[in-house]
Amino acid sequence: MTDSFGFLVVTFIIILGFEAVNGWTDAPNSIATVISTRVLAPMTAVAMAAFFNLVGALSGTAVATTIGKGLVDQELVGLDTIAAAAAAVVIWSTAAWYFGLPTSESHGIVSGLAGAAVATSGGLDVLQWDGWRKVFTGLGLAVAAGFLGGFLVMIAVLWLFQRVAPATVRRLFAVLQVVSSAFMAFSHGTADGQKAMGVMALAIAVYEKTPPEEFKVPLWIILLAAGTMSVSTGLGGWRIIRTLGMKVTHLDTPQGFSAEAAAATTITVSAHLGIPVSTTHTIGSAIMGVGATRRLSAVRWGVAYNIVGAWVLTFPACFGLGWVIAWLIP
Repeated sequence: MTDSFGFLVVTFIIILGFEAVNGWTDAPNSIATVISTRVLAPMTAVAMAAFFNLVGALSGTAVATTIGKGLVDQELVGLDTIAAAAAAVVIWSTAAWYFGLPTSESHGIVSGLAGAAVATSGGLDVLQWDGWRKVFTGLGLAVAAGFLGGFLVMIAVLWLFQRVAPATVRRLFAVLQVVSSAFMAFSHGTADGQKAMGVMALAIAVYEKTPPEEFKVPLWIILLAAGTMSVSTGLGGWRIIRTLGMKVTHLDTPQGFSAEAAAATTITVSAHLGIPVSTTHTIGSAIMGVGATRRLSAVRWGVAYNIVGAWVLTFPACFGLGWVIAWLIP
């Protein structure tokens, strides 16, 4: 049954559910700061994010390829593995979203895929360690480069504009933040927009028994995944926008620009190298880095600890959920 066309359709529906969750829990990261600084009205920011997410998603498939054929041996997994992985992320991320915690769908889907693959194949041999090295590289890169990049860009802005009137600085960076927010949305499309594409393409490859060397991501999958994420961003992203944009630290336009510029640069470079970094981790760390330029107490570390706690728990939670759900599928 799990290798039938009907189950392929069910698997796609679950993956689209994962992408919808990605839209309302992860895509808001790209516009949280521009809304919190009141540079753009919420609906304008959402429309801009939807457009640039789509543009970013169309810019390449390096991350989708890493997710689709670089993490698990596609010849040892079935559609039940893929459906279980996507369902695990939907359950975990929805629970975290309820409490306003931004989780990483990047790490959720790779962990869920690992747990489900181990359950259905019966061992760790199904995991491809070259791909997992990219995952763990991305984990460290997102936090370190995000925090340090946000900190350094903010220091540079403070030094360059130290003699400029504050009102002039705010007006200038209000314009620049529109650009950096669009860049952030584009980078989100290049990275997170490709996660569901990779899983969908893997489902097609498993169903059609396509050899790994012939793995590809069709255009219709790119458009379907990006469109789903764009629509869902506007439907449920406001809890995450409030957490990242308003609760971690106070942001004015120079701070918002610095965080977005540092995070978007990190994400875009990583995406084109095929390294699946977390948008959530990167922009969250960049916001903390920007806040730390004032003084360490300017960051609300209690909120930050809760966010980091959700990041850390994502790996074991989604691995376990993926394993259990795959085991339960007949």
